[in-house]
Amino acid sequence: MKLEQNEMPLLFSNTSLPDVFFTEYLSQSNGDYIKVYLFMFFLSKYNKDIKINDLSKKLALPFNVIQDAVKYWEDLGVITKKNTGFIFNNLQEIELHKLYKPKVSLSSEDIEKNAQSQSRARAIENINTSFFQGMMSPSWYSDIDLWFKKYGFDEQVMIALFRYCFEKSALHRNYIQVVADAWFKNNIKTFSDLDYYFQKQEKINKIKKQVSKKLGLTRTLSQYEEAYIEKWVVDFNYEFNVIEIALKRTTSKANPTFDYIDKLICSWNERGLKTVDDVNKFLLEFKQKQKNVKELEKKTNYNNHNQRKYDNLDSLYANN
Repeated sequence: MKLEQNEMPLLFSNTSLPDVFFTEYLSQSNGDYIKVYLFMFFLSKYNKDIKINDLSKKLALPFNVIQDAVKYWEDLGVITKKNTGFIFNNLQEIELHKLYKPKVSLSSEDIEKNAQSQSRARAIENINTSFFQGMMSPSWYSDIDLWFKKYGFDEQVMIALFRYCFEKSALHRNYIQVVADAWFKNNIKTFSDLDYYFQKQEKINKIKKQVSKKLGLTRTLSQYEEAYIEKWVVDFNYEFNVIEIALKRTTSKANPTFDYIDKLICSWNERGLKTVDDVNKFLLEFKQKQKNVKELEKKTNYNNHNQRKYDNLDSLYANN
């Protein structure tokens, strides 16, 4: 394949990249893909004709990685396939199109309203200063503007969104959007909503660790096991001291499962038992009920074959 760009003598030439490469592509791209791009970009200045197999040997990368890298940059529009090879497109021009294309989806009234919002402008400038060292690419401005409109976050939440992703070392659009979607699904609009959400997540994570410790689990909980715990904490609003009662009742089981624990807790929730006292009272009453039944059977000389069978699932849920 042939790579084209302006030709200059190797001894006196420099390979220059526009700053948008670092602000828009570097953090979001695979390291091997960047390696391929940089070397191909270097060769393109001299209109070099090089084969993928040669690139593989030169860069010490597998053949399929070179192919994937070329496809990756082609899909981004950074390079364009020609009959004889590829040509490198102007990154600044690509970003200029990105900058103005999203505005098509916004009405002139929305744009004017957002431009006049001093509070929002300060928030965006805060993001630029705090997380981009004052060098945020212009395309981020339109993205943030659209996220304000799409998610309805207030300014503090938008800043917190960037801070969260920055601290995760994942300050790129795809990750930010995933986090924003999660917050939106949890009805987060204001900073108070976000604070409550973090408190809830912290509580859930703490109880997950407590459950694992009480059950003696050294492995990571599965996605399904975590879903059980989230149901007990979020949907049923149970504290760990109630959940612990169910955990204790697994000691008589050879291979207790989360499904068994869930049946116990669901039974208590269906009966409106919310506190430790509620649950203990229910278990004590059931135990006494079982004792009374046994005494009645003994007095009436019921034999083992004709004993009354209880199908009520309480016998399972109240198992000692």
